[in-house]
Parts: sequence; C-alpha cells; structure tokens
Amino acid sequence: MFEYLYDQINDPNVNIIGSLYKLLLSILLGAVIGLERRHKGQIAGMRTFALITMGATLAMLVSIYIPQEYLGLKNGDPGRIAAQVISGIGFLGAGAIIQMKGSVRGLTTAASIWMAACIGLAVGSGMYVVATIACFLIIFVLLTLELCEKHLFKGNEQKIVRLKVNKIVTDASVYRQSFKKFRVHVSDEFLRYDYTLGTTTINFMVRSRDNTNFIGLFNQLHAQGDILSLTLTNEVNN
Repeated sequence: MFEYLYDQINDPNVNIIGSLYKLLLSILLGAVIGLERRHKGQIAGMRTFALITMGATLAMLVSIYIPQEYLGLKNGDPGRIAAQVISGIGFLGAGAIIQMKGSVRGLTTAASIWMAACIGLAVGSGMYVVATIACFLIIFVLLTLELCEKHLFKGNEQKIVRLKVNKIVTDASVYRQSFKKFRVHVSDEFLRYDYTLGTTTINFMVRSRDNTNFIGLFNQLHAQGDILSLTLTNEVNN
C-alpha cells in the first residue's frame, strides 16, 4: 500500500493521489511562511500564503497535464502556464507594498509572496525536497537575518522626521541646522506643498543614534515657528 502511494506521489505524470499530496504540501509550506509574516503584523498571513503556494502548484500541475493528455497539440510546453505565475504574482506583490510620504512598507512581504509562488511551482513539478528546503531557508532569512541586521546597524538607524509647516517653505536649510546641532545626519528630504491651505509637509530621511535626544530636537524645530505637527517614523517597516 505504502509503496503504491509512494509511486503515485513520485510519478512524473499527473494523477489524483500525487496531485492531492502536492496541493496539501504546498498549503503546509505556504502556511509556515504566512505564520511568520502574520507574527510580524502583516495583513498577508497564513491563508494568503497558503493560497498562493497552492495556486502556483495547481498552475504547475495544469502545465504538466495539458501536454501529457493532449499530445496532438503542437508546441506543448509544460512551462508556459507556470511561467505566467512568475510574472502574474508581481501584481499581488505590488499590492503588499505601501508607499506613503516617503515611507515604504511591505517590501519583505512582497518578496516572500514571490518566493511562495516559486515554492508552489517547485512542489507542482515534484521537487518536494527542494521546495521544503527553500521554505525553511525563507524562514531562516526572515528570522535570523533580521537579527543580524539589527545587530549590525544597532545605534545607526534610518528614520523619517516629518514636519508639517503652516507656510510654503522655500528654504529648508534652517531645519537642517537643527538636525546638525543634535548630530542627526540628513540623507535626503521630500517636500509636498498644499497651496490651498498654504502648508508644506517635509519628510527628512535621517540617520540617528540610540541616544539621540529627539525630544530636544523637536523642541528646537518647533522653536522655528509655524510648525503644525512633528512625527518620527521608521523609513522602512517590513
């Protein structure tokens, strides 16, 4: 019995038992990746990633099944449908990326979605071991390398200081002087004008130390006058 199931699972031809095994395995691997993303507070969680990997697996099975069953068709390439998954998943990945006022979120989730689709294709083509290894490598990258990044860049973090000024700002150098006084390096800045309300929103991309006195910096900036609001955020929040 077990030998029969093993042969069905590893049969290069599409069959019911092998297809069921591949779909279940892809759900499991996708759910593992989604569990990590959900733990990080991302909207795309276990269900999303499980559906992505299962969908990619199903696309791979269809790609194999069509030339297998319809040998009379010319140019029966089993990679055609699967190839569309790689390009098509980009739309779903783009939906996970949020760009807002100089702040970017979801890049890591988008990359994970793309990898999950590739894992589904690998499972659908019968590369069970490779797909499983890839799944755990993704978890390794998401967990372990994050700790390495925090350790390597500890004390030198990238942040965004967002100012809303009650006037049209033509020269932001006066604000940069305040950053310089508190030894905060300004790497870039973005300005958005609202001529209807007569306000300016400035996003300063800065690098700061752990012991940076942001309260003192904000007081210094507020002393410049016409400041409606001050916000401190992370540049990239995955």
